[in-house]
Amino acid sequence: MFFVLSKTLGIMALPLNFLIALGVLGSLLLMTRFLRLGRTLLVLAALMLAVCGFAPVGNLLLYPLESRFPAWSPSQAAPDGIIVLGASIDVDLSAAHGTPVVTAASDRIIVTAALARKYPNARVVYTGGNANLISGEAKEADFAAGLFESLGIDKSRLILESRARNTYENALFTKALVDPKPGERWLLVTSAFHMPRSIGLFRKVGFSVEPCPVDWRVGRGWDALSFTDVAQDGLSRTNIVVRAWLGLITYRDTGRIDELLPGPQG
Repeated sequence: MFFVLSKTLGIMALPLNFLIALGVLGSLLLMTRFLRLGRTLLVLAALMLAVCGFAPVGNLLLYPLESRFPAWSPSQAAPDGIIVLGASIDVDLSAAHGTPVVTAASDRIIVTAALARKYPNARVVYTGGNANLISGEAKEADFAAGLFESLGIDKSRLILESRARNTYENALFTKALVDPKPGERWLLVTSAFHMPRSIGLFRKVGFSVEPCPVDWRVGRGWDALSFTDVAQDGLSRTNIVVRAWLGLITYRDTGRIDELLPGPQG
C-alpha cells in the first residue's frame, strides 16, 4: 500500500502535475457558472508555474538536502564495499532496446565505477528493481551488470539486488544480501539530495554506511538564490526536491527514519 500510494498520490502532489491539473480544472470551470473561480485557478496555475520555473524555489529547497553531507574523502583505509542506489537506468527503455539506457543521475554510475577501479578489492553492489507501478519482468540490476562490465568492472565483483522498488527496500534487501560484518566499511553512493533519506533508512535497518554524495543540482552559498533562464530546469528541480521532502516527511511519520533530516553522526 505504501508503494502504491507513493506512485499515485505522490505523483499527483508533484508541483508540475498539480499545477497542470489546476489549470485544466480552471479551464473546465470557464464553461460553467463558476467562471470567476475558473479564471482564478488559471491565473494561479500560470503564476505558480512561472515561479517554480524561473525563481530559485527549487534551489532553496534543495540546498539544505545537498549540503547535509560533505563529499566523501578517501583519507582512511580502502572500503570493503560500495553500494550504489538505483534510479539511473530506465528499465522500460533498456528492455525495449536490449541495452542499458541511463536517463537520470548518471553520476551514480560514473562515480561508482571510478571508485571500483580505485579500490579493486571492494565489492560493488547495485540495488534497484523495477519502480514502476505496473512493472514487467525487467529489473534495473539486470542491466547494471553489463553497464559496469563495459566500464571495466569485473562481473565477479558485482552483487546485484533486483527486488527493491524504493529506498526503504534498497536498505532492507541490501543488508540481507551482503550481511555486513562488524568493522567493515561500506560506502553509499547516491544523489546528494537523496542522501539524508537514504542514510536515515540504512541506519534504521542497522546497516552502517559512509555517505558518498554525488549528482549535485545546486552550487554553494549564494548559488541557491540564482534564478533560472530555462523554465524546464527550474520545474525539474522543484519536482525533484518536493518529492525528496515528501519522502522524508512520509518516512519519518511512518517510523522508517528517526529524524526528519538525518545528518552526519558525531
